[in-house]
Amino acid sequence: MTAFDAHAADGQPPASPVRRLAETQAAALVARMSTDEKIEQLLNVAPAVPRLGIPFYNWWTESLHGAIGIVPTTNFPEPIGLGATFDAPLVQRVAEAISREVRALHALGRESGRPGPGLNTWAPNINLFRDPRWGRGQETYGEDPHLTAMLGVAYVRGMQGRDPDQPDVIATPKHFAVHSGPESTRHSANVFASPHDLEDSYLPAFRAAIVDAQAGSTMCAYNRVDGLPACAHGPLLKHKLRGAWGFQGYVVSDCDAVQDIDLHHKFAPDPVAGAAAALRAGVDNECHTGVWSKAPQLRGHYRQALERGLISHADIDRALVRLLSARLRTGDLPGVVQKTPVPASAIGTPAHAALALESAVKSLVLLKNDGTLPLASRARIALIGPHGDSTRVLRGNYSSERTLAAVSVLDGLRRALPQARITHVPFTPSITDGDPVPAAAFLTPEGRPGLRADYHHAASDGGYETAPAATRVETHVVSNADQVREVGGRHKVVWTGFLVPPESGTYRIGMTGLKGEVATGGDGIRVAAYSGWNEPPRLSDVVLEKGRRYAVRLESEPGVGPTPGLLWKRIATDLQAELKAAVTRADVVVAAVGLTSDIEGEEMPITVDGFSGGDRTSLALPADQRRLLEFAQTLGKPLVVVAMSGSVVDLRWAKANAAAILQAWYPGQAGGLAIGQVLAGQADPGGRLPLTFHGSVDELPPFDDYRMKGRTYRYFGGTPVYPFGHGLGYTRFGYTGLQVAPERGAAENGLRVTASVHNTGARAGDEVVQLYITPPAFDGAPRHALRGAQRVTIAAGQSQSVSFTLSPRDLSFVSADGRRRLVPGRYQISVGSGQPGTGVAAVDGSYMVERDIPLPE
Repeated sequence: MTAFDAHAADGQPPASPVRRLAETQAAALVARMSTDEKIEQLLNVAPAVPRLGIPFYNWWTESLHGAIGIVPTTNFPEPIGLGATFDAPLVQRVAEAISREVRALHALGRESGRPGPGLNTWAPNINLFRDPRWGRGQETYGEDPHLTAMLGVAYVRGMQGRDPDQPDVIATPKHFAVHSGPESTRHSANVFASPHDLEDSYLPAFRAAIVDAQAGSTMCAYNRVDGLPACAHGPLLKHKLRGAWGFQGYVVSDCDAVQDIDLHHKFAPDPVAGAAAALRAGVDNECHTGVWSKAPQLRGHYRQALERGLISHADIDRALVRLLSARLRTGDLPGVVQKTPVPASAIGTPAHAALALESAVKSLVLLKNDGTLPLASRARIALIGPHGDSTRVLRGNYSSERTLAAVSVLDGLRRALPQARITHVPFTPSITDGDPVPAAAFLTPEGRPGLRADYHHAASDGGYETAPAATRVETHVVSNADQVREVGGRHKVVWTGFLVPPESGTYRIGMTGLKGEVATGGDGIRVAAYSGWNEPPRLSDVVLEKGRRYAVRLESEPGVGPTPGLLWKRIATDLQAELKAAVTRADVVVAAVGLTSDIEGEEMPITVDGFSGGDRTSLALPADQRRLLEFAQTLGKPLVVVAMSGSVVDLRWAKANAAAILQAWYPGQAGGLAIGQVLAGQADPGGRLPLTFHGSVDELPPFDDYRMKGRTYRYFGGTPVYPFGHGLGYTRFGYTGLQVAPERGAAENGLRVTASVHNTGARAGDEVVQLYITPPAFDGAPRHALRGAQRVTIAAGQSQSVSFTLSPRDLSFVSADGRRRLVPGRYQISVGSGQPGTGVAAVDGSYMVERDIPLPE
């Protein structure tokens, strides 16, 4: 197969010279492979082919909001928080930083001989957050197709670099194309999406990521779409993706989605036919969660499919040319692109830490403020709630468990307000408990900060050598870059030393991915490591004394369970008494409440009040947190609610009773400092809601109904608690001088929209200028739709001109039959601080479309 044939067969546009060279060399490699060698490359773990100079490759690379690998990396805000920034240039800078850390992890893996990540990543998640019950909605940029497309394009461009033909790291927008819960039925659900909803809501972000940003890969989803499994969906994968959009990259399955084709969807009679259906539809790489143990069986499916005539050698060759040419274009394989390896020192740099703080600040959404904020520099503050001293909550999901220095709200307030008097009141036992024990709580056997880590190489008898190959002092129960590089290979790690609590009290302690004990008296605390998929931690209560040394001996083995970790949480034994004492001495109460991605997330084995299988069954805060807020409010001091979550929480009570509300999402490693700076007034938040904040699930259609009617701000007819696009700051803005200029004399050619934004307050601040279009009434029309957003920083008393260039596609809408068109009629246009009709500062205008013009897919 030549490069020309590969493209001509799919009706794609001609490839660039770099792509043609990569495909020619990939085809030459494929031609020299045996059938068995070819089949081995179809899975997400691709073994080396030494005789052809092809090293081992791991396609499973995650970097949704931070690179995930064998050493600690920079953790940025969860994507829903990045969505709240409404800041595409910022998201692109975040993706650039993550891309560099992925490349460094890849180089470190090659150097150490460990299976590090590939030079591709399974991100961004650009599914539409159509229903706030979806546990994985936190991974997305929100409920709006335009915002999701804008930020998805920024992420892809930042990840891949300036030249998509020679990408730094290949981005993989997922999950193509209609997927957003419920988690409990995702492997078997048959999702029905009308032609209107497909074109209007579910496909725009994918089209933008593929056509505009030229993403090099995409991932197909678990569920069926209108009867066809997404990973065997010819109309989507062939006609739409490769045909209409001219996609030239490779397709990877979501993990176990190919298995679902026969096992759960019953679309194929057996696994062999299921694998064949995926390959023929255009899936080039099958991910399976059990690939390490089931590789022979999985490869056998393709071998049998060949023997039964369900697939051809040409089908396999086509997939392998796509996969190997991708590796050639990133420089993972030599011969086409030469790139200098990124050193491990590029991971967790001060510049990346500063960017994590900047993005966290910009993600925060101030929803209410009666004047209590900013807090006074010498304020007496009672900090309450389960997230007051929490660090696990900051990370969100799809993030490295090997954390760098995470800053809690407590530490953030202390740093931002060093002259304030802050009293922290621990919470009672909670479903949100389980923070990593901080480095400051560890001492080595010799009394130095940290833990002693002994690395034992694997022995020939299957065990491990008695004498350690290397010994280091580590600040956490994780490995750092120097240890991975020097020790290399497969090894067991044994950590020894002492746990030294900073405060006396009752603690909940647990372990993950470990064996061993913390000697707390008697036989000590022995906690079995939990290793199930997304299983919540198992914690035991112990009483610990401040400053006392408790002996620790912990060990982990490679490939056993999740990343090693020692977890704890200090809890109150008489909450009301401690709360009353603290509030009596305080000027203000700051309540850090919310959820964690250990109870909302991806397909997890948890069923508690309000949560089931990772999804939400209620929008309410957990009952114990609601009681806490209600009791704190009765004590008579102003109450500031800091809500941390990956999705909507019911803020009706807080809106009516709290002095201020700050929506903080899962803000990443610097989240606590960002919150402290915003509460102190050292930074202006400026974030805006990327979701409609409802009060109850009663306002929503059934969760498994994929019709957009009644969903998101575009089609919801009720009154939300807080609308999409809402957000306050510490200053005010006004708008004047709207100009709507048609391109070349007609709106059908596009528009140039300009307005002047004035900071009418006494301090500098951030404004998110939002442009909405309200179309004339027709079947399928939304109430109005976001078609432009720019974030600007303006000094007090100053003005800035903001311009939007709207293409015909930006001005188009989708009729009920699913056709994207420029629909004749008069349109209203609003440029301002939020949605039209919500009372925000804005300027309004209109324009006319004279002709009905269909747009291409």
